[in-house]
Amino acid sequence: MIGKTILHYKILEKLGEGGMGVVYKAEDTKLERTVALKFLSLTSIGDEEKKRFKREAKAAASLNHPNIATIYAIEEVEDDTFIVMEYIKGKELKELTTDDRELSIEDATNYATQIAEGLKAAHKKGVTHRDIKSSNIMITDENQVKIMDFGLAKVRGGAQLTKSGMTMGTAAYMSPEQAQGIAVDHRTDIWAFAVVFYEMLTGEQPFKGDYEQAVTYSIMNEDPEPPTALRTGVPMELERIVLKALAKKTSERYQNVQDVLVDLKRAKRRLESEKTSVTKSVAKSQKGRNFAIYAGIVVLILLLVFAVFYQLPDRSEKIESLPVLPFINIARDTEQEYFVDGMTVALITELSKIKALRTISRTSVMQYKNTRKSLNEIADELGVDAIIEGSVLRSNDRVRITVQLVKANPERHLWAEAYDRELRDILEISSDVTRSIVREIKATLTPQEESRLTDTRSVNPAAHEAYLRGHYHWNKRTIEGLQTSVRHFEKAIELDPEYALPYVGLSEAYHFLHIYGTLSPSEAFPKAMAAAEKALARDERLAEAHTAYAALLVSYHLDWEGAEKAYRRAIELNPGHARTHHLFAIMLSEKGEFDEAVAEIQRAKALDPLSLIINTNLGFPVYAFARRYQDAFDALYSTLELNPDYWLAHHWLGVLYAVTGESEKSITHMERAGELSSNFSLTIGMLAYAHACAGHSTRARELLLQLQARSGDEYIFPYELALIHAAFGDMDKAFALLEDAFQQKDGWLRFMNSDPRIDPLRGDSRFNKMLTKISKTAFKP
Repeated sequence: MIGKTILHYKILEKLGEGGMGVVYKAEDTKLERTVALKFLSLTSIGDEEKKRFKREAKAAASLNHPNIATIYAIEEVEDDTFIVMEYIKGKELKELTTDDRELSIEDATNYATQIAEGLKAAHKKGVTHRDIKSSNIMITDENQVKIMDFGLAKVRGGAQLTKSGMTMGTAAYMSPEQAQGIAVDHRTDIWAFAVVFYEMLTGEQPFKGDYEQAVTYSIMNEDPEPPTALRTGVPMELERIVLKALAKKTSERYQNVQDVLVDLKRAKRRLESEKTSVTKSVAKSQKGRNFAIYAGIVVLILLLVFAVFYQLPDRSEKIESLPVLPFINIARDTEQEYFVDGMTVALITELSKIKALRTISRTSVMQYKNTRKSLNEIADELGVDAIIEGSVLRSNDRVRITVQLVKANPERHLWAEAYDRELRDILEISSDVTRSIVREIKATLTPQEESRLTDTRSVNPAAHEAYLRGHYHWNKRTIEGLQTSVRHFEKAIELDPEYALPYVGLSEAYHFLHIYGTLSPSEAFPKAMAAAEKALARDERLAEAHTAYAALLVSYHLDWEGAEKAYRRAIELNPGHARTHHLFAIMLSEKGEFDEAVAEIQRAKALDPLSLIINTNLGFPVYAFARRYQDAFDALYSTLELNPDYWLAHHWLGVLYAVTGESEKSITHMERAGELSSNFSLTIGMLAYAHACAGHSTRARELLLQLQARSGDEYIFPYELALIHAAFGDMDKAFALLEDAFQQKDGWLRFMNSDPRIDPLRGDSRFNKMLTKISKTAFKP
């Protein structure tokens, strides 16, 4: 064929040969340009397939995009059919991803973006490639991507993997739907694109096998190794893109290439920003080099002397605060979300024990689950120095977690590592990761912190799984979620009676079920207290157990002295536990120690800045009990800026407006709280209180009747009813209800010392007698 002229194409040299035919370099003598001719082997396909191929080839020929190799013509001469294509001087992408060379992250991202741009243009015109692979992608000498072979893939890609002519290279890029021989659409290209991107990032293919059937099995049944586990420095954001595009179910994959491009471009901007920051830093350091030559020796000597005598630490990488972003669920199995979230929380818990480090709490970081925000944006919003990202893959009795640490502003990858453990040793992973991070950021540990990080126990895998399920449902903070959590915690205890954490979860679940009015004090508190005491008996160093115990000492026993001791012990064990600081602040405000209460809840807010409940309780009770009403209003409205539909913020705003005499605003917010909480009994009671304060006695009594009607199914708090009758001016009934609250061990009675709602009763001699009775008798254990 070399030297032969077909039509007006003079064949110059052979470029390659594959299953679909032979490719030649040729000269188009008519237009005086170099082209590529692809002679097709169509003898093995039927007439209908030939017609369909020609239709699709013509559709592909209509594509005009910088990242798609242009098809100039489709020619037929006697028995030969060939495609006239743009001749591309460059290399196949496959040549750039061999084992002995590694693409830079920047180049891989750049090529992936260009591939996605080409696919977007093709898909927009209804053309699907169906055979994207690294050998079908050319990189020109100018570093431009060119996707080859549009229009040819249907003949190949529509076949089963076992059909003749299918190569192992192609099999490795097949989507699950192609592997099954079922109908495919543009999402097959998204899958293959992800395989290529994975290959560029890691130098390996995600699905491997020694023969075709093994590759097929891997595609259908196995999850790929996370890219971050195979190469240090791969941004977690790129890993998210790849793994989402490799979802085995098309419904869980990216649904269009545009969405891929949005995420890719954001990641690319991050990489470019990081590179620019480094370049500027280098340029700045080189500016004035001549001066440095003369002055450098003097400066160096001074620094050495200073370092020797004063042992100054290097603060260039000082990291004192960070969040653990929600880990990625590599398996993409929604049934495993509880497990992945549990791993995130476990690492947060371990890091929060380090006094020298401010670790953002779960409530705030979980708001970034599946976020599209950049790491810089997240760092700015949370006010942190660095960010931890990770992914979790659970397989049978083993778990693999990949973690990386990224410096913020400017972004720079500092460290990454993968951990592979049996489920029995799962508690070790968080300790191991924490120790690695501490080493990397050079944080100072106390001897006690060192001891806690090395003192871990094995756990019954089934018990730990039951605990994680319970914690997952507990965090929903709904009645149904709490009731479900109780069952899981009890199962965990049954499987491993010495495991302390399920007892903590059980204690807090019972406590919340009382707060929600589902259980009376006599039903909830004995069970909650017994569980907290068992947790402490099994692990006295568990901060969460001390916190749960302290909360019960206040609510059930009105034992502020014992509770304060337990809260301070919890803070000693875990100074970064936001919930402890939060609950301790509320207790201090109840006692009337307002300055310390404000300081404590501000510590909680620093650890969990996006927590709705912490921001709300800063307003009420902390500022409200201190009679700092304007600060209380500001805090509650700031909470609504975070979430305008948070019912509890509206609830306490309604209470605050009632206390300050703005009745109409009070009623408006209380009604909104009722709407958002599905008329939770607490909101009905405080709406009655708001109407009573406004002088709307008829409406207030109607609402009281609604509460009474509910008393058969819910526990209605006598303290709440006392507040309503005090607002009516019915002091005798109010004091009778406070006595009921005392006899029933109503936990809300702890508010009595500082609550502004009860101010109408303070001038009555019976009020001080009740306070004295509480302080002397209390609800002793």
